[in-house]
Amino acid sequence: MNNTTKSLEKLGFGEWLQGTVAPESLERFALARVVAVHKESYTISNGEVDVFAELVGKMLFSASSPTDYPSTGDWVLVNFYDENTFAVIHEVLPRKSLLKRKTPGKKVDFQLIAANIDVALIVQSLNEDFNLRRLERYLVMVNDANIQPIVLLSKSDLLISEEITERIAEIHAIMPSLSVLPFSNDTESGLEGLRAIMKAGWTYCLLGSSGVGKTTLINKLLGEAKFKTKEVSRKESRGRHSTTHRQLILLDSGAMMVDTPGMRELGNFSVDSGMDETFSEIKFLSEQCRFNNCTHTNEKGCAVLDAVEKGQLSAERYRNYIKMNKESAYNEMSYLEKRKKEQQFGKFCKTVMKQQKNQK
Repeated sequence: MNNTTKSLEKLGFGEWLQGTVAPESLERFALARVVAVHKESYTISNGEVDVFAELVGKMLFSASSPTDYPSTGDWVLVNFYDENTFAVIHEVLPRKSLLKRKTPGKKVDFQLIAANIDVALIVQSLNEDFNLRRLERYLVMVNDANIQPIVLLSKSDLLISEEITERIAEIHAIMPSLSVLPFSNDTESGLEGLRAIMKAGWTYCLLGSSGVGKTTLINKLLGEAKFKTKEVSRKESRGRHSTTHRQLILLDSGAMMVDTPGMRELGNFSVDSGMDETFSEIKFLSEQCRFNNCTHTNEKGCAVLDAVEKGQLSAERYRNYIKMNKESAYNEMSYLEKRKKEQQFGKFCKTVMKQQKNQK
């Protein structure tokens, strides 16, 4: 094993990645991992140095979707220049997982969150931020990417143990197998339990709303206040988020953590597998409906509606399921229409350029 391989292993390089890289590619390029994404550039690491990098022109002009660009956590083929102080990214290697969401606002497109994640740590605080419906949205995104979810309940020092137990029971009532860990950044209760489950060489991603304590948690795991946090709002009993971009951080334990900015909006589309995994009991009930194409909204013989009426299925959980299904279908349709228009415009431009060339 050479020193280069050892350095890459610190960043999560393993057998799954070796099978995706053609030997001839390694003769022309070096391997690196994207540790941060900036507006028009990237920071990459080969396990020894972190350097700024830009995309090769071919990647810039051939990309047809945001998923064609590198994301934090991606493995890339690069060329280093100027004594390893600058690099050019030539190719993104196949991903084993990709977290993405709909872009905030009215624009319908993908926004990449992080790639090659092993475990998603979904953080909710035990005070005002605790929200089962929002948690379901995060779980749909995580499950659709085939990533293991773990729920972290922050600010456990604000509640008595019986109240914490009740909150965990609320989660397990709808998702019995979900791992849930309460913790406190102030008292450091639960942090040792979190450190114990984090494995060297694995990549974890912190997800959650603004002010739930994600950045402070990373500082605690690092053992120093390396990343800036903002003051806690007395009115809302929570801090304001300070993370402005996604970055991959190597912990002393050998585990890696991707910190992400707080998300005010969490829209999904094309998440059928994530919906089925997150709402598994509804998926099971739907197989008992009278009609195969049942929408579970007004059909006779709908097993899902029957379960809601009998109190066997939470009405709130059912409404969130229907709402997210409708959003997903609408966003997917809008995205496909957008791509169709872009393709038509691209063909039109090529035709005009060809005509201009023939006239010369």
